[in-house]
Amino acid sequence: MASLDINDVTKFYALRDGQRFEALGCVNLSIGEGEFVSIVGPSGCGKSSLLRIVAGLEEPSGGEVVFDGIAVAGPSSRRGMVFQEYALPPWKTVAQNVELGLKFRGVPPKERAQIAQRYITLVGLQGFEHRYPRELSGGMRQRCALARTLANDPDLLLMDEPFAAVDAQTREILQEELLKIWGGHLTPQRRKMVLFVTHSIDEAIFLSDRVVVMSSRPGIIKEVFTNPLPRPRADESRSSPVFLEARDHLWGQLKSETLKAISQAVED
Repeated sequence: MASLDINDVTKFYALRDGQRFEALGCVNLSIGEGEFVSIVGPSGCGKSSLLRIVAGLEEPSGGEVVFDGIAVAGPSSRRGMVFQEYALPPWKTVAQNVELGLKFRGVPPKERAQIAQRYITLVGLQGFEHRYPRELSGGMRQRCALARTLANDPDLLLMDEPFAAVDAQTREILQEELLKIWGGHLTPQRRKMVLFVTHSIDEAIFLSDRVVVMSSRPGIIKEVFTNPLPRPRADESRSSPVFLEARDHLWGQLKSETLKAISQAVED
C-alpha cells in the first residue's frame, strides 16, 4: 500500500547578494493510497518547489520526503511529473513523445508502441499519433504530456498547474477527463495517488479528496480541508450547494494569505 510522507520539509534559495530566500517553512503532509490531493496558495508560497522536491528534481534544505517507505533521493519512474509548459520535444510526434520515457527505460520498440497507443487512446488523441506538437492545440499538447507520464505507469502522479495555459472551457473538459482517467468511480486501491498544484480553488474542489491551503511566503500548511463533495463528479457538481460552500470556506482561508503575498511583492 503506497503512501507519501512529507516530513519537516524546508526550502531556501541562495540569492546573488549572499542573502537567502525562504520559499518553504516547515511542511508536513501525508497522502494515502489512491488519494487525490490539491495544493492551493498565493503566488510565491512554494507550491511548485514542494512538488519538485517530492518529484526528486530538487533537494529540500531540511527534512525529507518518504515515498512507499523509502526516502526520495532523486527522480524515479514511480513518481511521474506533468508540467504546466507541456515539455514536449517539438521534433517528436505524439507517439514518439509518449514513448519517450519507455525508450529511456529500455522497453523494446514493439512493446513501447503498444503501451503508447493504449494511453494515446485513453486521453483521446487517437488519429493524431503522427502529428507534431506545433500541430496540436494547447489542450491536445497537455493530453499528450499526460499520456507520456501515464505510459510509465507511475504510482504517484505529480501535476504542476497542468491546465493553466488553456482556455476556461478546455480546462473544465480536461478536469473531467482527468477524473475519468484517474478513476473517480473506482476504489482507492485501483487509483493512482495524485498531488496537484493549482491557483484555482474551483479546480481544487472539483478534483480533490483534500485541499491543502498554503500560507504566503515562506509557505507552510495553513489548513488541510477534507472535501465533502461526493464522487463521482460531473459538470453539475460545480453548481451544487456543497461545492459553493467549500469554495466560500477555502477563499476565506486563502484571501488573507493572498493579500500578504501582494504586500510582500510590493516590498520586494
